[in-house]
Amino acid sequence: MHELEDKHYLLYKPYGYLSQFVNNGPKKNTKRLLGELYDFAEGTMAVGRLDEDSEGLLLLTTDGKVSYEICSGAIEKEYYAQVDGIVTLAAIEKLQQGVEIGNSGRKYKTKPCHAFRLTEDPNLPKRAKKIRDSRHGPTSWVSITLTEGKFRQVKKMTAAVGFPTLRLARVRIGNLKIENMQAGEVIPSETLMV
Repeated sequence: MHELEDKHYLLYKPYGYLSQFVNNGPKKNTKRLLGELYDFAEGTMAVGRLDEDSEGLLLLTTDGKVSYEICSGAIEKEYYAQVDGIVTLAAIEKLQQGVEIGNSGRKYKTKPCHAFRLTEDPNLPKRAKKIRDSRHGPTSWVSITLTEGKFRQVKKMTAAVGFPTLRLARVRIGNLKIENMQAGEVIPSETLMV
């Protein structure tokens, strides 16, 4: 008997999907799950998660060690957030220094991070559900790179500096980038160089 090789996958998680394969919640028959997107190997798990209304790069693996390493806080994750309004330099500086957010009923100060305003809209796939139209005022995009991952952290951070997130996409995990992947696209990989 030989040991089975671990499998790894890069997925562009679309808006409206849970970052899991099984849903035992109260709305379990109405939620869309990762298994609908691809025939993943048995024992595949999502590395970290993205909220149902977030999208972007999600790694999946059958190797628990890889999952632990990526979630340990040593690997950078970069997000693009479309925010309500034109984000100011003062707000960017606050994000960079760390802001106070709520976390599990307690106040938490985020670690300093790399953040900047994008000068152009990112090249992301059209989202299934429209954000809103320009009649509701301008929006802008910010890049935020973190090594931590508290519950809904990026959304809480942009709200804390006065610019609520309207759309959120993870575009990078370590050296792995979303590049030109389309929503729902899966790229299987024998190795994972994060």
